[in-house]
Amino acid sequence: MTEEERIFSGKLFACNVPELAEKKEKAHRLSQDYNALYDTDTAARSAILQELLQSVGEDTLMLGPIRFHYGCHTKVGHHCYMNVNFTVQDDALVTIGNHCNFGPNVTIVTPLHPMLPMERRGILCRDGVERHLCYAKPVTIGNDCWFGANVVVCPGVNIGDNCVIGAGSVVTRDIPANSFAAGVPCRVIREITEADSVYNLFDDLY
Repeated sequence: MTEEERIFSGKLFACNVPELAEKKEKAHRLSQDYNALYDTDTAARSAILQELLQSVGEDTLMLGPIRFHYGCHTKVGHHCYMNVNFTVQDDALVTIGNHCNFGPNVTIVTPLHPMLPMERRGILCRDGVERHLCYAKPVTIGNDCWFGANVVVCPGVNIGDNCVIGAGSVVTRDIPANSFAAGVPCRVIREITEADSVYNLFDDLY
């Protein structure tokens, strides 16, 4: 089993092996190449995203700067919008649905590192080799979700369709569909209903 297969199986993996380092170096280089372009360089930016990510849908816009750890472990749907400083630590798979919007400084994280300090320095494995080990949990985000500024989505979280996550939230657990959730840690505040429609704010002009 390769280290990448160990990641996807939820097992401990050695994060510094060459097979993973090569993928990360490519993602970091492509992220930097993307960030060096102007917003109007749409064709060049689109080509980079196609190479960087496992898949990306039509009319998805990332303002940049962006930062992907692997890139090839992330799938993004159609018609998404990512504001500045969108960061994805995608050791495990990250899946983002269609029509999702992300405010500035949103971070999605999948890896978990040892809690004990000495184990973060290295772990002696059964074959007598000391390695830096961690594990990772996938993140899944449904369709039509909105994330306010400075949201952090933690490992293993699933967020259902049509959710709104308030600014500054740290999402540590699953959020059911059609929920407005906020806080640290993030919790469901209430269900989103037709009472939240912008039509309720119309005046003589709009």
